[in-house]
Amino acid sequence: MHSQTPYEITTLTPQTHPGYGPMLPHEIPPGVQMVTLPGGIRTLAYTQPPAAPVAQPVPVAQPIPTWAKTTALLTPTIGGGVAAAGIGLSYAAPGLIAMSHALWAAVALIAAGAIVLPLLLGIGRSRTGRAAPAQITQNITATGLFGRASGTINHR
Repeated sequence: MHSQTPYEITTLTPQTHPGYGPMLPHEIPPGVQMVTLPGGIRTLAYTQPPAAPVAQPVPVAQPIPTWAKTTALLTPTIGGGVAAAGIGLSYAAPGLIAMSHALWAAVALIAAGAIVLPLLLGIGRSRTGRAAPAQITQNITATGLFGRASGTINHR
């Protein structure tokens, strides 16, 4: 990452500072140790204890979920059902085609009967020569709300 440290490490020696001498072991505060720097110089420094290796958790085998088992068991069943349906339709196709033709023929027969039957009935009535039914006319009159009603009937 960084090739150089952002600050310079300096050490004090008794030659540069005459008032300072070597420290006695009881004067060294806790957490300070004698370390050797990369340049070979030995000095006192605060050190951190080495990090304890983090134990990696051992993976525990998880049970297979119920939905996954159900899906795995149903997959071949569904596939077999689709295959059986396809085979059945391939065998039934000629019969289904013939049945659809028969249904269309039945529809055509019903439509033709709806058109032709009234025409045949109309021709049959006109040949019999019967006269039209008599017409009856009725006139009714009444006076007042509770008056007596009277009427006449005319036959033609």
